[in-house]
Amino acid sequence: MRAGGTSRGAAWGLLFFLATLPQVAAQSLPDLQARFDRETNAVPKAKLVGKLGDAQFEEARRAGKAGEYDALGLTLEKYRDNVRAAVEALKKQRPDAERQSNGYRQLEMHLRKGIREVDETILVSPEGYKPPLQIVRQDLIGMDEELLKMLFPRRPVEKHKAAPPAEKPEATPPAEKQLCN
Repeated sequence: MRAGGTSRGAAWGLLFFLATLPQVAAQSLPDLQARFDRETNAVPKAKLVGKLGDAQFEEARRAGKAGEYDALGLTLEKYRDNVRAAVEALKKQRPDAERQSNGYRQLEMHLRKGIREVDETILVSPEGYKPPLQIVRQDLIGMDEELLKMLFPRRPVEKHKAAPPAEKPEATPPAEKQLCN
């Protein structure tokens, strides 16, 4: 072997890697869903939401481009249900998210991505399809807040201010100031 040249082993290794790459990366949505449904361990289930969610978002985009808004809505509702199942599994098997955060972190990060995807979908959807998508969005936001509270239980809670008081009418100036004018 010469210095600066490539070895045949490295070339064959690269060829093998490139040949197997599409098969590993291109798992179908039904395969990922079946794998998610079969998974009993909460952490791999939560981590699988990332791959499954990305595949579901891709399917939702495809349905949106084709004008199939019913399929788009069902796909995003299934994403919400998958996230809910992963959250419940984590809560059951690993109740202390602050100390055992594996799975919780990955799920929370992907959930934020999911909220952005739903927001973008709501913007481009016809009016008749927006209310169910807004419900999905609210459910995802609620789960995200729940995950954050579980991950960071000691963080200060934001207190929402009451509605601002109605504007007070300007009081008439005291009699002394009225005389000066």
